[in-house]
Amino acid sequence: MVKVSFNSALGQKDVKKEDGNEALIPEYKDPEDGVRVRQQSKAWCWCMCLGLALILSGVVVGGVYLYRYVLNDHSQEGQVFVCGVNYREEDYMVPEEDVDLPQQLRSIQEKVHFWEDEEVELINVPVPEFEDSDPADIVHDFPRKLTAYLDLSLNKCYIIPLNTSIVMPPKDFMELLVNIKAGTYLPQSYLIHEQMIVTERIDDVDQLGFFIYNLCRGKDTFRLQRRDTILGMQKREVLNCVKIRHFEHSFVVETMICEG
Repeated sequence: MVKVSFNSALGQKDVKKEDGNEALIPEYKDPEDGVRVRQQSKAWCWCMCLGLALILSGVVVGGVYLYRYVLNDHSQEGQVFVCGVNYREEDYMVPEEDVDLPQQLRSIQEKVHFWEDEEVELINVPVPEFEDSDPADIVHDFPRKLTAYLDLSLNKCYIIPLNTSIVMPPKDFMELLVNIKAGTYLPQSYLIHEQMIVTERIDDVDQLGFFIYNLCRGKDTFRLQRRDTILGMQKREVLNCVKIRHFEHSFVVETMICEG
């Protein structure tokens, strides 16, 4: 009798072949899943674009605000007066025997900027008609009680405590200039003198407030002291001095700044 048998290897081979055929059959996928993925990707893209747009718009608006507030608002010519006065060249202390002598009149003009809220005055003195005075920019900062002189000829800054007996507050000085402009008060002023001495160099002007910092940054800056407050200083001493004539009251002031 002939016995017929099947090779087990062949049987396994058929099974593997069958498994391989099953592997070739793709799995079923729901088409809606792909649509959802694409929709989520688009939604994420739109969210990112919207977020970036909001960030950029915030940067632009913030930059514009910063420019307007720090650079523009502080330097705005909100209240500006261009005016001038005539004054007597001689000192206001004229000897009684010389009162009948003719007194030479000079004229001085300047531009004054006011920031009422900050209580700050900026005075621009152009090139004067006389040779013995320098053009200058002057800042009077009342909250900080400081005055800064920028000599435009020397490009040097000088800082001194504010002298409220000479400098009128912004509101009062503005009222005076309004009256001058309206013609209700036309002063024929006089000249007074003040003398300052350079005492030390200031290397850091950051702590002097925005207006003085903006005036003096990048320039050689020095501290001043009034000469009459310095003990041992003799008036006949020869010093290297510059003069700045300006008005910030009903009289004209000649500020002499000297280096020893």
